[in-house]
Amino acid sequence: MAYRRTLALVLTALALSVAAMPASSPAGRVGPNLVTALQGGGYVIYFRHAATDFSQTDTDTRNLADCSTQRNLIPEGRADAREIGRAFRALRIPVGQVLASKYCRTRQTARLAFGRVRTTSDITSLPSAGSEREEARRVEALRRLLGTPPSPGKNRVLVAHLFNIEAAADVSLEEGEAAIFRPRGGKRFRLVATVLPEQWTAFSWLFPPPCSDFPRSSLTRRTIPQPC
Repeated sequence: MAYRRTLALVLTALALSVAAMPASSPAGRVGPNLVTALQGGGYVIYFRHAATDFSQTDTDTRNLADCSTQRNLIPEGRADAREIGRAFRALRIPVGQVLASKYCRTRQTARLAFGRVRTTSDITSLPSAGSEREEARRVEALRRLLGTPPSPGKNRVLVAHLFNIEAAADVSLEEGEAAIFRPRGGKRFRLVATVLPEQWTAFSWLFPPPCSDFPRSSLTRRTIPQPC
């Protein structure tokens, strides 16, 4: 009974969050059909890095290995990244390639969520490009990543910045928000939906895994429901 009440509350909250979005917004397609599609693979999921400390600034873009000179994740951002990863595993969304910008906040978001990451300058923040030519190259490289289908049965995950996705796809994202694209080959792609961090956890309530998939000690977790 408690599970059903909690599930009803989650469904209501998810419905209200979607209803509050503009009718023309691609995020209006968020829901069970989206999760089912992602479970089959074939999509590119672009995350803006999780929540950061805006009192910090990026002061040295030449040495991106030094996190002390960058705007970094706050505890809420780290928690959001972990919750996204838990939801992906609970929902059985298959993840293939995980690429991230070379900034600390992006590679940390990727590693906290998915446990692995490969960094690339192709999606590193545009302000660090150093020249207009390199900035344009990064925009075109991102368009190729969005347009190229991932490995069969997998989804490609990209973790990067607002500047890049705005320039490549004219999409604006909050910190931690994801844009989901259907590749069409080359540099062609279609935006399917945008998903806020908390919505991934809400989805996990729509697709509860069998109790047998979890050790008994995990049944008290609050984030992943267990209708045992």
